[in-house]
Amino acid sequence: MTIANQPNQKNQPARNVTELVEEIELLTAEIQELYCSDAIPWCVGYSGGKDSTATLQLVWNAIASLPIEKRTKTIHVITNDTLVENPIVSGWVRSSLEQMKVTAKEQEMPIEPHLLHPVVKDTFWVNLIGKGYPAPRNRFRWCTERLKIQPADSFIRAVIRSSGEVILVLGTRKAESAKRAANMARHREWRVRDRINTNPNRPNSLIYLPIEDWRTDEVWLYLMQWRNPWGYSNKDLFTMYRGATADNECPLVVDTSTPSCGDSRFGCWVCTMVSKDKSMEAMIQNDEEKEWMQPLLDIRNDLDVQDDRDKRDFRRIWGEVQLFERNHHGELSVEPIPGPYTKYWREHWLRRVLEAQTQVRRTAPENMREITLITNEELSEIRRIWLEEKHEFDDSLPRIYEEVTGESFIDIRPGADYSLLGSDEWNVLEEICDGDAMHLELMAKLLDTERQFRKMARRVGIYDALEKCFKSSSRSQDEAIKNAHFKRDLKDAVGKGDVDKVKQLTLGDAVDVENDKPMSWGNFKFKK
Repeated sequence: MTIANQPNQKNQPARNVTELVEEIELLTAEIQELYCSDAIPWCVGYSGGKDSTATLQLVWNAIASLPIEKRTKTIHVITNDTLVENPIVSGWVRSSLEQMKVTAKEQEMPIEPHLLHPVVKDTFWVNLIGKGYPAPRNRFRWCTERLKIQPADSFIRAVIRSSGEVILVLGTRKAESAKRAANMARHREWRVRDRINTNPNRPNSLIYLPIEDWRTDEVWLYLMQWRNPWGYSNKDLFTMYRGATADNECPLVVDTSTPSCGDSRFGCWVCTMVSKDKSMEAMIQNDEEKEWMQPLLDIRNDLDVQDDRDKRDFRRIWGEVQLFERNHHGELSVEPIPGPYTKYWREHWLRRVLEAQTQVRRTAPENMREITLITNEELSEIRRIWLEEKHEFDDSLPRIYEEVTGESFIDIRPGADYSLLGSDEWNVLEEICDGDAMHLELMAKLLDTERQFRKMARRVGIYDALEKCFKSSSRSQDEAIKNAHFKRDLKDAVGKGDVDKVKQLTLGDAVDVENDKPMSWGNFKFKK
């Protein structure tokens, strides 16, 4: 048997083909026993990759061997589409699920495929382009929970509500990585029997890991030698992995010095949690027919910059300046924590995505010409956020959409195109403010806040809303940062009991009580 190039597999015994066949027979019997022992429904996680394909194939073949009268329990096959998946893999998975539906019906299998999506407010582009969230980083990994965990968790909770319990069948393997092996070892304290754990994060659910001890080469051997039961081609899957390997080879693995194409990983094409998207780079490099994905790779690489402070607001998303100690090349400094992308850069990323989508639809193969990088629902939600939450009533999204695509933007929200304020009023404000960005922002917020309250019979909360506008936008950038430093220094002095420092800060030149008073609705309206 071949040995894959993965250090964490060294301590695992290498099984020969006969031993693997015996393992598959034992697993088949185990799956059948577990399936028939109760009425708890199953949810099989399927991503279209090699591990989840092998897991689903094992389950499918085991249940297909049972008499039809025993196939009474539903098996949900759940796939999560983040809407920013690698387009090649996304297309593969969608076609695979369609094939599953047809074949399951023909074979009288109790298998129901489900394609899950994040809700619109949680999608990648709504958060990055709409709200201005920066590209994900280790310290702000906002994407995983919204795009992957919540859609699957919502489905699983719905199954638990209707059936009381659920068994999750996953293709997780120790040999995937040292980190994965360590995580699986920690979860052994919740083990109830071989390959079955209780789920610490979701009551009334068990996790079944049929291939947790399999090696990468064993997964490929099984997929190549056992026919795919729902009629899809495992050889095409192998070819897809091969095309995502930098050297374009999936060699016969003979020892630990030989690389394995099983190391190829597919995921979100916008992912900035890795240094490079090696799989997409390899696809473009190895296949001329996949060069159409280059605009996607360019966007991903432009998002992945170490220092994007120049693209982001100096305030947090709620409008407050927060300071942190920064160690830059050994020099400590106290600086503002950068916030969301500015208006200019949010519009920039929108334009880039629409340009990439337009180009791809012209250059991609026929079967990929209808590709959608950003949906109309996402565009509508982005437009709503810009108009209602950020008060940017110049309404630039329809204009950008038409400039890039040559088509008019049709908003799906009823009444979305009705507004008292628009680009003409914005242009007048820009002229009046004469390049003062903070003044423009404040006036736009005040005007639009008043507009939002105008139709209310009782305008409760309008003064609080106007007060928030002054709090976040009445100071220039330098003044706001200076005020944040003052608050920080004062808090430190009070905490240390330094009376002299407190007096100096509060009575000295640092603060002029009368002149440096924060702008508010009250002192704006009732000036002396």
